[in-house]
Amino acid sequence: MRHRIAVVGSGPAGLAFARVLHRHDYPVAVLERDPAPDTRPPGGTLDLHEGLGQLALDKAGLLAEFRELSRPEGQAMRILDADGTVLRDWQPRPGDRANPEIDRGQLRDLLLGPLDVRWGQGVREVAPGTRDGVPVRFEDGRQETFDLVVGADGAWSRVRPAVSSAMPHYTGVTFVETSLDDVDTRHPDLARLVGDGSLAVYGVNRALVAQRNSGGHVKVYAQFRAPLDRHTNPDRQIDPNRRADPDPADVEAVRSSLLALFDGWAAPVLDLLRHGTAFVHRPLHVLPVSHTWAHVPGVTLLGDAAHLMPPLGAGANLAMLDGAELAESVAAAAPGLGALDEAVRAFEERMWARAGRWAQITTAGLERLVSPDPTEALALFDEVQPS
Repeated sequence: MRHRIAVVGSGPAGLAFARVLHRHDYPVAVLERDPAPDTRPPGGTLDLHEGLGQLALDKAGLLAEFRELSRPEGQAMRILDADGTVLRDWQPRPGDRANPEIDRGQLRDLLLGPLDVRWGQGVREVAPGTRDGVPVRFEDGRQETFDLVVGADGAWSRVRPAVSSAMPHYTGVTFVETSLDDVDTRHPDLARLVGDGSLAVYGVNRALVAQRNSGGHVKVYAQFRAPLDRHTNPDRQIDPNRRADPDPADVEAVRSSLLALFDGWAAPVLDLLRHGTAFVHRPLHVLPVSHTWAHVPGVTLLGDAAHLMPPLGAGANLAMLDGAELAESVAAAAPGLGALDEAVRAFEERMWARAGRWAQITTAGLERLVSPDPTEALALFDEVQPS
């Protein structure tokens, strides 16, 4: 008899976990708060690394389909000085598939495939386990019991308190995201500026990054250091006495504030903000670099719920590999709750070691990318980019 298993969250971690279990004919309940897969915008583009995200897709039997959807040309990276001077213009070699890009929505749909997700099933909390299993309490007052509950529900996980008291803390860096649609037709000059992949411009404690998605869509991220309670007003870095914060819903007020923050930068670079269609504020939070917990039978965590770190290309990759490896461990475990528990415990040890290394790398990377010395960002690019 198969164990009763639930994964909370239908992001990359939860879906990779469920999809690999599905490949092993192992049932799993995918519990998702959103009422439908398209309730929220799926987000921007992801680069999936050969030994991480792509390995997870291979374990799920989806690597060939991923290669059909992905954009190897999206690995291109161009770095400009604030005056518009091109400092680096790296293009991938033909056939290079080390880190091809894929839109988050495309990846979600690929992983969903035949999975039967229980949409609109918001989890309120996971209660202490009993002899009958681990109770999951839903927002509508219902309760259901499982042998294993996997928290893949992101930064503000409802499952995490069952194993850890850790809470995400603010990094001091905020992203403000905007978008350009149909860029090749409506903004051809900006399309050429961004190129096939990403464009980055670094200044003192601030940066602008643009990433091409499929379908002529470009995501733009203004990045800056600011107090958390002032993240809606980057202008405060220039004028700390300014009293009125712009309403985040007031697109023109936020645009004006950002243009003031990047005042003096090259006009084509600022056009990325001038033509943005809406603005979303994303203050960056992280968990402790070496986040671990005392093992709790019947409950574990994956992805951002376990090791939230700065968004420098590792998070989704690690989340997917977490999910795929845990699924393989569960599928291979001998019958009985004791064997299942030992498989989960061993997986946690492997996950903690890997995530701890990447958390150190990404934390140090964020410090260099949004830094008082813009040359740190260029040096970091030279260190990580293939020669």
